[in-house]
Amino acid sequence: MAQMKVWLDHCVIAVSNWERSTNFYRDVLGAEVVDHPDGRVAFRFGDQQLNVHGPGLDIGTLVASPPVVPGGSDLCFVWSGSVEEATAHLLHHQVPVEEGPVARWGGRGRGTSIYFRDPDGSLLELIVYA
Repeated sequence: MAQMKVWLDHCVIAVSNWERSTNFYRDVLGAEVVDHPDGRVAFRFGDQQLNVHGPGLDIGTLVASPPVVPGGSDLCFVWSGSVEEATAHLLHHQVPVEEGPVARWGGRGRGTSIYFRDPDGSLLELIVYA
């Protein structure tokens, strides 16, 4: 039997305020904002994507059980620069760092991370690999 390979394509976050969250993910994390014809929005980072559920959007029944709620996510993003640059970038955008820099293990091995929150309280992490 052939070895199967899979990788993460997208996941879902929920937000309580479209404009505030779109501004945050676009301006602070550099997301490309993708508007769908049916009113949905996604935040794209290269070839990975966060699909976004939020107020006024009928997402149907094909969702997590219980559904993802604003502030209920915990996500890690790879930062391409130094951890000092990541910290300065967050502070420039008036995003407080909750913890870090701290040593962590991620998908690529050992890295250094800083933690902060999105406007709804979801825990976000920037990890820097050597």
